Amino acid sequence: LRSYLRDESSRLRRLRRFYEKVQALHQDPKASVDNPLLAFSLIKRLHSDWANIIYSDEATRNTQALHDGLRELEQELPGTEDLDGAARALMRLQDVYALSVKGLAHGVFQRAGHPPLYSPGRRVSLSADDCFHVGKVAYDTGDYYHSIAWLEEAASLFRLSYGSWNLEDGSSLEDALDHLAFSYFMAGNISHALSLSREFLRYDPSNQRVSRNVAKYKKLLEMGTGASASPLQRPNSTRLQSRDAYEELCQRPRGQVGLAGVPRSPSTPVPPSRPAWPSLSPQPAPEQLLHLSCSYETNSSPYLLLQPAKKEMVQIQPYVALYHDFITDAEAETIKGLAGPWLQRSVVASGEKQQKAEYRISKSAWLKDTADPVVRALDRRIAAVTGLDLRPPYAEYLQVVNYGLGGHYEPHFDHATSLKSPLYRMKSGNRIATIMIYLSAVEAGGSTAFIYANFSVPVVKNAALFWWNLRRNGNGDGDTLHAGCPVLAGDKWVANKWIHEHGQEFRRPCSADPQD
Repeated sequence: LRSYLRDESSRLRRLRRFYEKVQALHQDPKASVDNPLLAFSLIKRLHSDWANIIYSDEATRNTQALHDGLRELEQELPGTEDLDGAARALMRLQDVYALSVKGLAHGVFQRAGHPPLYSPGRRVSLSADDCFHVGKVAYDTGDYYHSIAWLEEAASLFRLSYGSWNLEDGSSLEDALDHLAFSYFMAGNISHALSLSREFLRYDPSNQRVSRNVAKYKKLLEMGTGASASPLQRPNSTRLQSRDAYEELCQRPRGQVGLAGVPRSPSTPVPPSRPAWPSLSPQPAPEQLLHLSCSYETNSSPYLLLQPAKKEMVQIQPYVALYHDFITDAEAETIKGLAGPWLQRSVVASGEKQQKAEYRISKSAWLKDTADPVVRALDRRIAAVTGLDLRPPYAEYLQVVNYGLGGHYEPHFDHATSLKSPLYRMKSGNRIATIMIYLSAVEAGGSTAFIYANFSVPVVKNAALFWWNLRRNGNGDGDTLHAGCPVLAGDKWVANKWIHEHGQEFRRPCSADPQD
């Protein structure tokens, strides 16, 4: 585009010089006829110079160069799936962090009555066309809860700038009103659909389709249909039973422990030590808080004698610990660099298969310990800190994950909850433990929320979060249901290491209590 503007500017400068020359020659029309040289210039100009200017293909060549340049880059540019995914990400942030559409459109990340969740250094506002596209993505999937909010904002912004036209805009006020009217109709608010359709006809009175819609809406209202509409319910596309608790945990500033638990689904594995439907649970008891401490740990490992691990106990049940300064900045950058070329859309287990899912939006890659000495050193460090055996096939390869715009992973277990899970293909049992290493910092969002345990852990750069997925008796720990909250601002990178139960029999043996 820069080259095109430069070439077009040069062409227009030459055109202006020709115009100025013509204008100078026409200052004295009588002299042009009297002077044979001026007369010759006039005849030549009228015969050929004008034609050379008018029929010059220079502008066409410049435009063709622009087109060719675009074609060269086209494979690297975002596609429709990327654009629609970015629109869905904005809606996800709107929902999870309870942000208003009007605020988002004006670059404000704030819930009503709360301080801003994120204050960017440079505020960026969305255009009317931007808001229209987000609303259109929702509209095309029949999600009128979101389409109405975004199309309302689009229509409002279009009204403010009506009459002015932006080269890049692909939509108009009429488009916003048209889609908004039908969204209200589908939501059951026929009177508002009629009002918006009438407004549309003020701008495009010859539109027969909208005229027929107006007649249809009038008839429905006369019949007493849709006079009063009930409030729209937000869709729960992934049928997430713990959605409210998940979102409340994500909204907490810097991972505060909350006041209330969440009822467990009847189908969720229940730890023997607690009922299936707990009542509201208070904050940790004083005796529990005594165990939440920070310490330097060697774990009886020679590897940690000179540089002990900096351990912070986050929770007793489930057992969750955060190891600060687990890796260095240089190691984190090396791991990201190794994974970068291999990143692909993350998949989830679905029965015996693995597939993409809306409830997990990220890109991931797998690194063997032979990929680089840094990966091998990291495996040794994990083994020293956890005391577990990471030799093949007792642990999976290191999974590196990048959560981009609105990237998230809704509540899930790391361990398999079905014997048909692909996790059992390794023939080394279920996932006994998880260690998740934060390779980057984020400006807002991205916490790891433990739903039933009712706490969240914010992203701490270079730290590693560890928890047991299985109880000592081999059963899954239902309290480890966790989620990766959407990234509100920043670029979240993590590395996951999943350790399996085989090979750990003497490193984490069963207890005398079969219920433990």
